[in-house]
Amino acid sequence: MALRVPRHDMPCQDPLERAHNFDEVTLGYAEETAIEEAQRCLQCKNPTCRVGCPVEVLIPDFIKKVAEGDFLAAAVVLKVKNSLPAVCGRVCPQESQCESQCVLGKKGEPVAIGRLERFVADYEIKFGKSQFEKPESSGKRVAIIGGGPAGLACAGDLAKAGHVVTVFEALHVAGGVLMYGIPQFRLPKEVVQTEINNLKKMGVEILTNHVVGKVTSVDELMDNGYDAVFIGTGAGLPYFMGIPGENLLGVYSANEFLTRTNLMKGYKFPEYATPVKVGKKVAVLGAGNVAMDAARTSLRLGAEDVYIVYRRSRDEMPARKEELEHAEEEGIQFRLLTNPVQLNGDERSWVKSMTCLRYELGEPDASGRRSPMAVKGSEFDMEVDTVIVAIGQGPNPLVTTSTPGLELNKRGNIVADPETLATSKPGVFAGGDIVTGAATVILAMGAGKKAAAAIDAYLKSK
Repeated sequence: MALRVPRHDMPCQDPLERAHNFDEVTLGYAEETAIEEAQRCLQCKNPTCRVGCPVEVLIPDFIKKVAEGDFLAAAVVLKVKNSLPAVCGRVCPQESQCESQCVLGKKGEPVAIGRLERFVADYEIKFGKSQFEKPESSGKRVAIIGGGPAGLACAGDLAKAGHVVTVFEALHVAGGVLMYGIPQFRLPKEVVQTEINNLKKMGVEILTNHVVGKVTSVDELMDNGYDAVFIGTGAGLPYFMGIPGENLLGVYSANEFLTRTNLMKGYKFPEYATPVKVGKKVAVLGAGNVAMDAARTSLRLGAEDVYIVYRRSRDEMPARKEELEHAEEEGIQFRLLTNPVQLNGDERSWVKSMTCLRYELGEPDASGRRSPMAVKGSEFDMEVDTVIVAIGQGPNPLVTTSTPGLELNKRGNIVADPETLATSKPGVFAGGDIVTGAATVILAMGAGKKAAAAIDAYLKSK
């Protein structure tokens, strides 16, 4: 029966309309649709979908409640393992995680687990009330450095265990990449802040504008009565290509471009007088989710032509399939098998064009993707007046360079035990992008949860 019922599509804004506004692209399931989609679940005795979830959500259990129409009960089940379900329901790559393990997907389409998660979380935000009961205090204090996905997930689980938790966030709002990186049209800021407010109701203290590594240090936190520290400072150091002209005006890192748009509310101009200068022709270098975010944001800020410039083919693009499709529907143009070798400026030092080479694909490289090879004599100039570099980012060095005795690898990431996430410093744990390098929101959350369990065990052993 479940195989014969097609998976329910996610309703979306019309592409031509949404390309010019920052309202959320996907609109969410209606109640009837959610129930029908939930009824597709086979309720497996040994649910393989859970194997694919980094935060171990009780997937069949919450879906069963949705199928019964008991949405608030579904939210209770969902939050047993996940403190940020409204976020995960929007930005997790479910297609490569829980949904890829769904039994239905072997002969048809998997249950839309992510869409159901979002529906339940949104329903609870609209109609529910906080049902968290504060546990008895352990008397132990934990400092969380970084208010992004890893830090928030760690904070939520430690609060549930009865510990006193303080999150130290460098920026003026908590949320990390959820606030400064992912655009409003994919993840509304109001949703993130609602989830963070729920953590505050659980007793989590969040201190903003507090730069650990400048205002204080890890050692000082330990000296000031914190029994354990979790470092979840992420990967906030942008990479550049190292080609001539990257210092021209009109050249951004994707980190700077998205942060300025998100945190300065450039997406609400002129209501907020914080415009972000974007030219008529924008080139975004890279083809991951961050590149798609930068390209689609450029379009909404007034660019006429926006190009994704990538040296491999569409098959090798690392962005989620849904993000690629949404970008293409909105008019983003793909310039594939193309790579810039120089950025050219005008007499005022503003970028005016890129000198590019055409590429062809050779044998697979170490990652399994086919290696791009430049075609000799294929140089050509591409007229652009804004360039956004979105080729990845490395570990934020503020905390690591100010913490003696903290072991790092050759890339500057913190070395942590893969099971406990304990670092070389006793009582100090680390997880998320600062350990693994840039990855997904849900993997960072999974690391935060794993660290919370290890910190809880560590504190109980003291």
